[in-house]
Amino acid sequence: MKGNGKSEYGVLRCAQNNRQQQAAGGWMSFLSVLEAVGTGFEKGLKWAVTYAVPVEKLVGLLFPAAAPVANEVADATSLIQTAVLLVEQKYAASGVQSGTGAQKLAEVLLLTESTVTALLAKAGITVDATYVANVVSAVVAILNVQQAQTATA
Repeated sequence: MKGNGKSEYGVLRCAQNNRQQQAAGGWMSFLSVLEAVGTGFEKGLKWAVTYAVPVEKLVGLLFPAAAPVANEVADATSLIQTAVLLVEQKYAASGVQSGTGAQKLAEVLLLTESTVTALLAKAGITVDATYVANVVSAVVAILNVQQAQTATA
């Protein structure tokens, strides 16, 4: 299929801009940002929380049927998000991030699973470890998307 020339030029120009941005260090991944954050833990935590997805948005995305009991759900979601940010910072500060997803998930679950399960039970939501792990993974995915949007803005 032949292009009209303009679209082909646009694609080539976009690819060239991408290479220039990457070469200049203009784009940072979520993990690169957290690595920079990890150098100053207290200062970094304040920065990370600033860019974290508001808990109300996470509650609406993750638990749409739980509006009547949003406090417990919001507390559980906030706890998970905070734990994810803390664990990511820990790994970023140590300089070990690649291939550590399973270890990070295990640490977040250790920090949050029992409390999240209890909070959600108060809200009438029965969960197991797999469900909590899936919610943690969803929070991580949302934070990654949030960071990608911030980087392109």
